[in-house]
Amino acid sequence: MNQRFRITRSMQENNTEPAISLEECQQYFASKPDFVYSNVWTVQGPESRMAIDGDFFIWKRGDLETPFRLYQGDLYAAVSDEAVVPKMIEIATDLQADITEG
Repeated sequence: MNQRFRITRSMQENNTEPAISLEECQQYFASKPDFVYSNVWTVQGPESRMAIDGDFFIWKRGDLETPFRLYQGDLYAAVSDEAVVPKMIEIATDLQADITEG
């Protein structure tokens, strides 16, 4: 089972930065060649397929894809492999945000 993490600014004491916005994410991830935007994430199971609507910034590396979902001012990601953790830290640092589990 994957752990889910949240990149957020809501925990900062002097919360002068607003919530993470779609526009901010679009601008930030546009400069990252290994990310693509999608408004749908499709999960394929052995017997079913499910499409989830939302704002997804998908990190592509070879055959692997990790979605970072923007939801109510925070970015969410599941740690599917150890490479995701340093990428989350990089994104949180660049967006001047914190990482929390949940």
